[in-house]
Amino acid sequence: MAAEMDPSCQQGLLKNEAIPEVGEDAAATVNVPEALSEEEQEELRRELSKVEEEIQTLSQVLAAKEKHLAEIKRKLGISSLQELRQNLSKGWQDVTSTNAYKKTTETLSQAGQKASAAFSTVGSVITKKLEDVKNSPTFKSFEEKVENLKYKVGGNKSAGGDFGDVLNSAANATSTEAPAKQLEEETQ
Repeated sequence: MAAEMDPSCQQGLLKNEAIPEVGEDAAATVNVPEALSEEEQEELRRELSKVEEEIQTLSQVLAAKEKHLAEIKRKLGISSLQELRQNLSKGWQDVTSTNAYKKTTETLSQAGQKASAAFSTVGSVITKKLEDVKNSPTFKSFEEKVENLKYKVGGNKSAGGDFGDVLNSAANATSTEAPAKQLEEETQ
């Protein structure tokens, strides 16, 4: 297949082309086709020059506008931080007005309501189970034993109090014993 190639094609593949230097204008590296007449080339050069001048003018106008903008902001007392805050605020408003945000908010609200209802149900079930345990014969037997112990330790109080009273009196007895011992140790 290589032997079948035309020698002129092979020469075109091996032709040395200049590699543009860094910063070199792209227009300078474009090969001008030989099919253009001298007049056409001259017309294109004029057009190229005109476009370059327009680009330069637009760059100057843009720089002047940016300078004017900075001066107006300075006179109004608008700092970069204030501008950032305004941009963030506007961005947040834009986000919250989107359909995706609204749908997400609605979905999360519904999920929160369902979770709240589920926790309420779980709380009710736990309360019911605790009441069942408190009313069970095993717990009643335990409660009676604690009340009897309280009667034996406390002396003259009747065994008819409820379990909460027993726990409170035991806690109070423990909390009053510690300061009494501490006072006794300090006086010795």
